[in-house]
Amino acid sequence: MQPGTEFPAQTFRVTRADLVRYAGASGDFNPIHWSDRQATTVGLPGVIAHGMLTMGLAAQAVARWVGGTGSIAEFSTRFANPVVVPDDDKGTEIVVIGVVKKIFDDGLVQIDVTATCQGEKVLGAAKALVRNQ
Repeated sequence: MQPGTEFPAQTFRVTRADLVRYAGASGDFNPIHWSDRQATTVGLPGVIAHGMLTMGLAAQAVARWVGGTGSIAEFSTRFANPVVVPDDDKGTEIVVIGVVKKIFDDGLVQIDVTATCQGEKVLGAAKALVRNQ
């Protein structure tokens, strides 16, 4: 890996069924992740994916690029925009791309990560520090 190396885009489909499974696994049953009525009541455009699910998908993309989760030393981000998941069988898609930003003297590599949904950035300042294999 060299600075400027771009990784191929990875696309993840997210459906309401995925939100149910994630809620069960995480214990996060906040109704904004399953009830349009509750989501719109608090000002959201509809049911949204869990932020940590979105972050996890971005980290999964990094793991695929670098050969596994064992290479990831750190992953950080902030949640920029919600991922709205329609109530249909198609759901929505999150597209994740990455580029090598910097290589440190200790061998760690910084990968800047961009995750978008419907053309909008959903994660901000997302970056991974990975061990150069």
